[in-house]
Amino acid sequence: MNAVIANRNLPAARRIGWGAAVVLLAAPAVAMQFTREVNWGAEDFATLAVMLGIAGLCAEAGVRTVRKPLLRAVLMGAIALAFLLVWAELAVGIIPG
Repeated sequence: MNAVIANRNLPAARRIGWGAAVVLLAAPAVAMQFTREVNWGAEDFATLAVMLGIAGLCAEAGVRTVRKPLLRAVLMGAIALAFLLVWAELAVGIIPG
């Protein structure tokens, strides 16, 4: 019950961010239903979930601690770029995953 009440108080931008993370995690599962080209295992979903969780928690910490809008935007951009860099390196096999 407390989680439901806490979710109502969450600002819309943060709800959208966490919702986008859920959609991004579900997208490969949906794609696997329509094509054989997407073939993810449990470890792939777990890796993406951990990456999204870390990026989301870093963004939450940044929103709570950084007050200047420009610095906050730079921090969010850095978090997004770090996420995309790790994702790309995992995709091409530079980092074994």
